Amino acid sequence: MTEGNFVDYVKVHLSSGKGGAGSAHLRREKFVPKGGPDGGDGGRGGHVIIRGNENLWTLLGFKFQKHFKAGHGENGGRQRSTGADGEDVVLEVPLGTVVKDAESGAVLFEITENGQEVIAARGGLGGRGNWHFRTATNQTPRYAQPGLPGEEINLILELKVLADVGLVGFPNAGKSTLLSVITSAKPKIADYPFTTLKPNLGIVQYRDFKSFVVADIPGIIEGASEGKGLGHYFLRHIERNSVLLFLVPADSPDIAGEYRILLEELRKFNPELMDKQRLLAVSKCDMLDQELIEEVRRGLSRDLPGTKPVFFSSVSGLGLTTLKDSLWQLLNE
Repeated sequence: MTEGNFVDYVKVHLSSGKGGAGSAHLRREKFVPKGGPDGGDGGRGGHVIIRGNENLWTLLGFKFQKHFKAGHGENGGRQRSTGADGEDVVLEVPLGTVVKDAESGAVLFEITENGQEVIAARGGLGGRGNWHFRTATNQTPRYAQPGLPGEEINLILELKVLADVGLVGFPNAGKSTLLSVITSAKPKIADYPFTTLKPNLGIVQYRDFKSFVVADIPGIIEGASEGKGLGHYFLRHIERNSVLLFLVPADSPDIAGEYRILLEELRKFNPELMDKQRLLAVSKCDMLDQELIEEVRRGLSRDLPGTKPVFFSSVSGLGLTTLKDSLWQLLNE
């Protein structure tokens, strides 16, 4: 999937159908001149329904069509026949889609399961025919109910990427390169910050035909939790990952310091992110020999007690098998 096709934020306008009017028909036949009321009910207006689809990864389908209108209910007829319901409109979205009210920004619901359906705009009820209004003192009512109007609503569809592992790090930490090496994904890779502006997803083929999904999250910077560097735009994708893989390059002047900054930004954005499984990986280790790697390992054990970092290089392949094993173990704990 190319970066330009990854759409994760759209605004849509939904209109449900209005209900059909009830009929005020009076039965008139050759030998039944005063047959009484027999008007049927109007049909329900069509709903606009949002449904989860596990085969979708992006909101690209809403990039060019943002107005959706359901069908109107048909009017009731003679012989107490009910009008047909209006045609429903179903919008299929990827799992992990959050639906918000465009006016208030309030979260209305989330789509997290395949086939999950939520009525976003409910169709108007059909009006009742005059058959319902007959009484002992009013045996020929010549009136019926009109159908109720439908709803119009503006919604925001916001996708939070669902993946097993999310890559977290500063710009140019080597996240996209790692994704391109351990999966078949082809993210854009270049030697400048913010090369990645949209999440990229890839499937890692593990032993015995097992696999897991990795998401390359755009790089965050210090102050991201306050919105710096499109911080909120990037950070929301991290909420949907089971395991967080923190990448810090080996040429960083302070590996432990960078790791602490990343943790703090996540904590400020959403304290619940601290409950996720996480792993620290030191990238670009092809520039270090084994002696330097051991020296860095000892330093991290001292500065970050309890942390067991993994050292790897996407270029030389050093430590990639160990990295996959560690991630698989965390995913299955």
